[in-house]
Amino acid sequence: MAVFVKFWGCRGSIPTPASWTRVYGGNTSCVEVRFDKTIFICDAGSGIRELGKDLATRQPEPTELHLLITHTHWDHIQGFPFFSPAYAETTRLRVYGKSMGENSPHALLSGQMISDYFPVSYQHLGAQIISDSFQSGGKEIEGVCVRTIPLNHPGGCTGYIFEKDGKKIVYLTDNELEIQPGDKFPDLNNDGPLRRVPQDLIDFVRHADLLIADAQYDDKEYVEKRGWGHSSCVSVTDLAIKADVKNLALFHHDPECSDSQVDEKVRVCCERAVRFGANVTIFAAREGIELKF
Repeated sequence: MAVFVKFWGCRGSIPTPASWTRVYGGNTSCVEVRFDKTIFICDAGSGIRELGKDLATRQPEPTELHLLITHTHWDHIQGFPFFSPAYAETTRLRVYGKSMGENSPHALLSGQMISDYFPVSYQHLGAQIISDSFQSGGKEIEGVCVRTIPLNHPGGCTGYIFEKDGKKIVYLTDNELEIQPGDKFPDLNNDGPLRRVPQDLIDFVRHADLLIADAQYDDKEYVEKRGWGHSSCVSVTDLAIKADVKNLALFHHDPECSDSQVDEKVRVCCERAVRFGANVTIFAAREGIELKF
């Protein structure tokens, strides 16, 4: 069975509609992972609005949806009030995610819809919305094995794997691969050795058909952004090389990053993969593209 992955929002931090973001898009994080009729939605950034409109055109219109929240920073939930299936009584929406302190993702999604912020309250949405979670790192959902891993981001974040019939899709956004002692950094000439990355992450993503990974900065930008919870594209490339990933999508583009700057990151990462003899295809996630595996 084929799995389809479509990018509805690839930008980090804040929506960035501009002439210089037209190629890769300005909507914040939202990725659809589809196994036959089973639809997983990774994050509810501003891109989820267009996904909702698209779902309404499909025949038959999907009524069972699974929304997986990596964390509840605003760029990952801000599109939810504009997600039209949430207003339809025919929709059954399961929301998964890890609680942030005392608040569940369910509570934080509803919190941004109180009357001070939005004219329609969460309680008045038409859909049947069910709060769910993952026990012991994973569960099976409609025949798809979904596993989780904690990520390195202020306040916490969760990475997800989707596996079925030998296909493996990994979603790792808002994760900082920290520079380790002995790593060459910044590697402005792109000639240093592979960096050390956490072994649990290598094992988690190993042999993935597609790794969607936070690559918000290049090495020069990361010098001043260490501790912000996002990775250098060079470090992410090294993770993909070490884990023998087949395809790497650079994701969560910085709001100040132009299309040409994203292109340059891809060039640097591809050159690095070639230098180490890695058989990985590297590209930048682009709003609107759909991939089949």
